[in-house]
Amino acid sequence: MNPTEWFSEISEQLWPNQCFSLKVKKVLHEERSKFQDIKLLETYSHGTVLVLDGIIQCTERDEFAYQEMISFLPLCCHPNPKKVLIVGGGDGGVAREVVKHPLVEEVHQVEIDDRVVELSKKYLPFMACGFDSPKLKLTIGDGFEYMKQREGEFDVIITDSSDPIGPAESLFQESYFALAKKALRPNGIICSQGGTFWIDMDHIKSTLDHCRKHFPVVGYGVASVPSYPTGQIGFFIASSNENTKLNEPAKTFTDEEIDNMNMRYYTSDVHRAAFTLPRYAAKKLY
Repeated sequence: MNPTEWFSEISEQLWPNQCFSLKVKKVLHEERSKFQDIKLLETYSHGTVLVLDGIIQCTERDEFAYQEMISFLPLCCHPNPKKVLIVGGGDGGVAREVVKHPLVEEVHQVEIDDRVVELSKKYLPFMACGFDSPKLKLTIGDGFEYMKQREGEFDVIITDSSDPIGPAESLFQESYFALAKKALRPNGIICSQGGTFWIDMDHIKSTLDHCRKHFPVVGYGVASVPSYPTGQIGFFIASSNENTKLNEPAKTFTDEEIDNMNMRYYTSDVHRAAFTLPRYAAKKLY
């Protein structure tokens, strides 16, 4: 890829007959790790961009919307999220947000690809700063295998994965939700990246059905992230406590607290609104 060329995110498997393109100022890095193709691009409109296997994972311009929502939706659904597990999230963005929560005392993260971590530290320091927190312990390894050894240990589990192909495919299966349930403490919460209802409706429905087999309270929240397909991304959220109200945060923050945590997207009002879906989506999913 030469300077001033365009990067186009094309996937006939995930979103056929459409693509999203960014004009590239400079290719910062590209390599093939043990697990995936990794590219870091400097773009004209979206700053630094991380691309895995041809799919945009985050852009400097709008990453905060995704990171804050996948983190604070589940954290604020739990009344006391002391111990948190992050599966994936090798760019450090979710870690950056989770450690901000004042009730969180301990964060464990397991990421399968050490090269994503190292390259994010170099090229995405505004996200990888999450790895610097004394609350965080990072393990390079397989999330499935890690959770098998952690029964009844976590209050919240956040799965920040790529789309359901390649190394992330197993993170959307029923067996993964069963394993996550066992790794939770009583009344625990899980949250996973959940695609977009504009083009992934059947996948969302089937994943919610997998989740419902193991959790009494299951929901799908949404956020706006312009650089993702259709500009909308969702999150599977489930609680093992049947009394949990996903659309009513157990912990709320004042505007001053939000500003002190350097939050730019999440608020308690945004939390409530995230679970209000368009009529056609609500009918299909619920």
